[in-house]
Amino acid sequence: MKYRQLGASDLQVSEISLGSWLTYGVGVERDGAAACVDAAFDLGINFIDTANAYGRGAAESVLGDLLVGRPRDSYVLATKVYVPMSDTDKGLSAVQIHKQIDASLARLKTDYVDLYQCHRYDVDTPLEETMTALTEIVRQGKVRYIGFSEWSAPQIQAAADLPWVERFVSSQPQYSLLWRRPEAKVIPLCAATGVSQIVWSPLAQGVLSGKYAPGHTPPKDSRAASASMGQMMNNWLKPEILEAVEKLKPLADAAGCTLSQFALAWVLREPNVASAIVGASRPAQLAENAAASGLVIDSELFSRAESILAGVARM
Repeated sequence: MKYRQLGASDLQVSEISLGSWLTYGVGVERDGAAACVDAAFDLGINFIDTANAYGRGAAESVLGDLLVGRPRDSYVLATKVYVPMSDTDKGLSAVQIHKQIDASLARLKTDYVDLYQCHRYDVDTPLEETMTALTEIVRQGKVRYIGFSEWSAPQIQAAADLPWVERFVSSQPQYSLLWRRPEAKVIPLCAATGVSQIVWSPLAQGVLSGKYAPGHTPPKDSRAASASMGQMMNNWLKPEILEAVEKLKPLADAAGCTLSQFALAWVLREPNVASAIVGASRPAQLAENAAASGLVIDSELFSRAESILAGVARM
């Protein structure tokens, strides 16, 4: 496993990280979650990403139980705030940030998180209030560094322009061969301001693994076939997308790796990406994805992949 520095922080994070959206505490039983967390450590994955909203606290609680007993400096732990936890608990107000960090720390069974991220931008709360509250919890020792997910370039710049507040070190956008929107504005701005990307859905919910064949029913053990984990996949299972992805398989063969590894290596070719977050319901999936770290693939193969997907990728 290779490691990269996370923005302007002193954190070194594994190029492949373990996420928990739709999995632990939701679609994957506790024993399966435990096996995946154990496998992550065995593979050298040191970065674990979750959020208070995943299962409305369930993912944090499962991870809290599974991480107890491991040296706290052996992993980098990230969680998030913003998405509703109840009809009244939501957003990035000062009240919510202080309330939700304490609740997350209790569920995670830790005194601090390494990275606390704004899950989205809160248009109903002044940015100054949000940034001041985030600065307070950093200086209280509850959080080491702060980040954001899916903020626009103007929102990122506005935060960077505020004086006397803690600086963001991470951005968590969706990014993959099929979703390249951050390349236009977010990645260049972040690269210039000491912010790294930790990207979600680098395999487009598993579509870039090649497991979903055009015209066929999704495999029974796949995310698309799961009632609890497949609800966000309809946009990726379109025939034109699956047909284009099929054409990538010979490129992965030429590179001597699986299609999943090829797609992850493409994401990691971007210097501003510190880590690609993958979900896993089985240790074998994690082992395959972790092997993408450090892969050296001919840039011509990546260019050919981009050309194949040009008509279906979101730019």
